Amino acid sequence: MTEPSAAQPNSGTIRVRLFGRTDVGRVREHNEDNFIVADLTHRSRSLREEDREQVVGPNGLLMAVCDGMGGAAAGEVASELAINILFEKLTEGDPPVDHDDLARRLVRAVEAAGLRIYSEAKLDRHHRGMGTTATAAALMDRWLFLAQVGDSRAYLLREGRLVQVTRDQSLVNQLIEAGQLTEEEAENFEHNNIILQALGTSDSVQVDLTFVELRKGDTVMLCSDGLSGMVRFDELREVLVGADDPVEACRELTERANQAGGHDNITCIVAKFDGEGLPAVASDEQPPRYTKYQLVDDSMPEPTVPGRRGSIKELNEPKIGAEVKQRLTDHGPSRSKVGQTLVGISSPLALAADESLDVGNAKAMDDEVVLPVESTSLWVLGAIVVIVFGGIVLAAYFFIIRT
Repeated sequence: MTEPSAAQPNSGTIRVRLFGRTDVGRVREHNEDNFIVADLTHRSRSLREEDREQVVGPNGLLMAVCDGMGGAAAGEVASELAINILFEKLTEGDPPVDHDDLARRLVRAVEAAGLRIYSEAKLDRHHRGMGTTATAAALMDRWLFLAQVGDSRAYLLREGRLVQVTRDQSLVNQLIEAGQLTEEEAENFEHNNIILQALGTSDSVQVDLTFVELRKGDTVMLCSDGLSGMVRFDELREVLVGADDPVEACRELTERANQAGGHDNITCIVAKFDGEGLPAVASDEQPPRYTKYQLVDDSMPEPTVPGRRGSIKELNEPKIGAEVKQRLTDHGPSRSKVGQTLVGISSPLALAADESLDVGNAKAMDDEVVLPVESTSLWVLGAIVVIVFGGIVLAAYFFIIRT
């Protein structure tokens, strides 16, 4: 896969058929997910029937899915704020001058959304602890840039092959990449609802910036974990291959997630690309994959302090755990969420000392837990220490009772 140049975009018409849908699911009382599909050239964010087929203009296209958290209506507030700020930031000012400019604007829009949500949460006690994931995609000619925070996902379907082109910022994914957990074990992992960061849980985020060079006939899907956590990978592929109409694809995906239990809100965007502005797939072309994007000569002041993108990385290079050191957020994916936000807890050991804040009881609650730790590896080590120490104390207690 080649890298987009900083030159002006390529010419040629790109047509897209797209649709988005969100559903509360079968368990939640209200929907904390939000999404946006926007024509950045005309500053339009409509999904009316006449807007479901369009030509991508010179300013490009925006798609994003945000999965809110925080209890009551706070998660909905956070995800809506994120969506609105993404649209506002990507439509203000002059059009992007090149690919780097668009990619930089996308990252900074995500950063600005995170800072705004964090500020709003501090100002309003009813919104304290709110946050949201964000998976946002911005297209300029054939180059699709993806900005990722959290565990909502983006997939690319090309010639029948489905590839996840974002990386989950989650504890379970880090353990899989470290070789400490298999894919099969991950399905039943007790803490598979912990994500490593979210917009609004701190004043800065580290945005994972990746890119895909689109080809004629490609399908892109963005979704919250209410879909990806309930519908198996092979089923996702089956639906995207079989449904030519994005409206039908979104409907079928939502129904399958509900049939699997509908434990979380379900949101997806499906976009199908065509037109002479996209090259055909070459016979010797490598399949698409997760690929990081480097922003060069990035000397403009930062609104927050994100992790800078490195050079183009292969999938097995630096892991999210090496970059994300601020906090763990128990986001509660498709199956459960934890009911309160913990602040001022110095370590997992202190957390375990308070029975009312027992992580093991998290699944009985409704929202999220924030654990401020220095690194994920220390959290895992701390959890092991808690388990061992707790076992010793419990054994001693029963020994004393019996004697």
